[in-house]
Amino acid sequence: MYLGIDLGTSEVKALVVDESGAIVASHSAPLTIQRPQPHWSEQAPQAWWEATDYLMTTLREKCGQHWSAIKAIGLSGQMHGAVLLDDGGEVIRPAILWNDTRSAQECVELEEIAPELHQVAGNLAMPGFTAPKLLWVRRHEPENFARTATVLLPKDYLRYRMTGKKISDMSDAAGTLWLDVARRDWSDALLAKCGLSRRHMPALVEGCEVSATLEPQLAARWGLNPSVPVAGGGGDNAVSAIGVGAVSPGDAFISLGTSGVLFVVTDAYRPAPQSAVHAFCHVLPNLWHQMSVMLSAASCLQWFCRLVGVTESALLEEIAQLSEKKKPPRRCFCRTCPASARRITTRMPAVCSGG
Repeated sequence: MYLGIDLGTSEVKALVVDESGAIVASHSAPLTIQRPQPHWSEQAPQAWWEATDYLMTTLREKCGQHWSAIKAIGLSGQMHGAVLLDDGGEVIRPAILWNDTRSAQECVELEEIAPELHQVAGNLAMPGFTAPKLLWVRRHEPENFARTATVLLPKDYLRYRMTGKKISDMSDAAGTLWLDVARRDWSDALLAKCGLSRRHMPALVEGCEVSATLEPQLAARWGLNPSVPVAGGGGDNAVSAIGVGAVSPGDAFISLGTSGVLFVVTDAYRPAPQSAVHAFCHVLPNLWHQMSVMLSAASCLQWFCRLVGVTESALLEEIAQLSEKKKPPRRCFCRTCPASARRITTRMPAVCSGG
């Protein structure tokens, strides 16, 4: 039996599978996004943890006697978010999420002060990435920046609460703009450009490696063996690639979730910043991937359904029943909801009037 936990943007999902990969039980817990100002997108890490804790209680009830047979835990989650911890391991401020676009000016600054960025990190500086967020915090919240002892990615905060260890994996770390993606190690030079160093970063493991084991007290509360290992895991798209079998060079897939993704596995580090294509480490050793992403895909549908008071499934079923004649002509809307105002993989300004 194996337990998987995925920290998404709209919910935390968990499932238990048996030795053959068949699903034994699954459940999810919703999350909300706070947008206190235009272009901001934040969540409370404590809410992630409370949702995860609730899921463990729920799945334990669903699995009954099989629950204690769990052998290992896998982690995946939304990428790029910045969780700031102080010296005591306490959260300093709400996590700044991947779809937060406040740091557009800091992206310009990072491109200027780090000419090696494209070759080392394999990506353009964009507001979605972690590094510009820390530059924003340094400029606008200097007290919080000074208190920052560790920067964790979202799923790695859950790992920290589960194991007491500050650890990340290569695929998720590649989305920070602080990783030397070819070498699969932190770049001291890029960290320094943001006023940080290795001491602010978690240790790194490959996604398929054991990162740590459960803290004994938590294991007892969850009804699991404290020797249960937690895998390195990975960023949401890289882990999805494993799930659909995209594990060899040339394998590719399209994913439509909150964001939309085109993902291709490569056998070497192939940065292509001139095309605004992301180059990241894969979850597996000695593999990388290229990826093109849009901030909004299914979330646009969710936004529209809230406006007209219908569920996504009901709307899609109604559309499927329409004849080709009744379907409206295909059009491109460049300005709809705020979340779709810009693509991740372009250098379009983050500011959009909407409407």
